[in-house]
Amino acid sequence: MQYRKLGRTDLTIPSITLGTMTWGEQNTEAEGHAQLDYALERGINFLDTAELYSIPPKPETQGSTERIIGTWFKARANRDKVILATKVAGRSPNTWFRDDGSPTELNRKQIFEAVDKSLSRLQTDYIDLYQLHFPDRAVSTFGSVPTIFQDTRNTVRENPIPEILDVLDDLVKTGKVRYIGVSNESPWGLMTFLHHAEVRGQARVQSIQNAYSLVNRVFETGLAEISLREDIGMLAYSPLAQGYLTGKYRDGALPERSRKRLFDRLQRYEKPGAETAINAYLDLAAELGIDAAQFAIAFVHTRPFIASTIIGATSIAQLKADIDAADIAITPEIEERINAIHQRNSNPCP
Repeated sequence: MQYRKLGRTDLTIPSITLGTMTWGEQNTEAEGHAQLDYALERGINFLDTAELYSIPPKPETQGSTERIIGTWFKARANRDKVILATKVAGRSPNTWFRDDGSPTELNRKQIFEAVDKSLSRLQTDYIDLYQLHFPDRAVSTFGSVPTIFQDTRNTVRENPIPEILDVLDDLVKTGKVRYIGVSNESPWGLMTFLHHAEVRGQARVQSIQNAYSLVNRVFETGLAEISLREDIGMLAYSPLAQGYLTGKYRDGALPERSRKRLFDRLQRYEKPGAETAINAYLDLAAELGIDAAQFAIAFVHTRPFIASTIIGATSIAQLKADIDAADIAITPEIEERINAIHQRNSNPCP
């Protein structure tokens, strides 16, 4: 396992992060604990979760993933061996997160309520990396850098970034949170956070968690340079395009217990041009004799701006294969062929 510095922190994280969003929905507590045990044995001591999980979000399972991690911490007495990241929900119409039934937004009252509830479920007194799951302001899509511009100014009331940063800075000062990060964020949003932190001497954003895969490379158009020049660790999620880049949905296949069959929430990866691009990458992996899932993860894992690639699995066998992808090299010749496909089918799944 490779280890990389996270931002300008004192944290050294593995290049593969254990994602946890299926625990409490597709996975039981026992299965979650087994994945945690196996990942730690393999050197993965960085966990990513959220108050919103498990997925899909609903009142009955909200917070279940954090609770499963919390019972694992209690049973193993190993909190000090793990770097823990979780998230607070951004602006949404969902009313089941907060005690007063308010829709979620990133104001002081809600953020403090969220972090205290996460700490309780996780059975810990501090969070290593606390992330804003998605912006408080309106954005064009859930993806961070849409390829088609939509004017979202003045579409919703929003909490200004300086006010959100005030709250996050206070969380760091209290010791409940060590470092802060953003997710599903744009270049403008990230630079605005960095600007206000610098001029006001406040906690600095150390990471950004955005979708990134063979079929969604929009991070490269603006955020990659910021990540490298400003030392912002990129935590890439959905390297497998929610399973499409494994080939399991090819030609209309719909496997039992697959996420698409269970929830049908994969529209981000079903846009015009997506099937053509996905099939091209699947064919290339097959020609090279590389497992399709490992090929897709290896591409993400080897980008110079990636601090860690977030993987998730519903079985130990899947988890093992995903972790093993970190050993696969993407040679210049392979990268040239990937880029040729990308030029013909650029970012169909932003």
